[in-house]
Amino acid sequence: MSQPVSDLEQLLASMQPKLNEGAYVFSSVPADRDVSRLAPLATFREREGMTLIIDEPTALREELPVLYRAAWITLTVHSDLQAVGLTAAVAEALTKASISCNVVAAAFHDHIFVPFERAADALAQLTGLQARAARDASA
Repeated sequence: MSQPVSDLEQLLASMQPKLNEGAYVFSSVPADRDVSRLAPLATFREREGMTLIIDEPTALREELPVLYRAAWITLTVHSDLQAVGLTAAVAEALTKASISCNVVAAAFHDHIFVPFERAADALAQLTGLQARAARDASA
């Protein structure tokens, strides 16, 4: 297992964004609902209910409300959970292209959810950000 990267320039230069297949949705269900058989990608409990990130076919089959339909991009660099600036840099690059994003930081990688129809544009923006950072690092 690789060591987590915390240096922002190194994170950006080596983030290698990867578009995952399929469509994913953000949904919300009552906080006490058992969702284990749905195999959500992620959950988060809030006072108002439990947010699910789940593959679209399961959400539709279960008739879950679709709050946001997204493509899922993983930054494949092993990012340190205490790293500073990665989320801001990613959000800034996507903001310049008018692409909304929702970021989920997990133990090994950061995951970016963007509007499904903008997946290719978002991947291009993130790949461009990586290329610029790699060029700057070698200068």
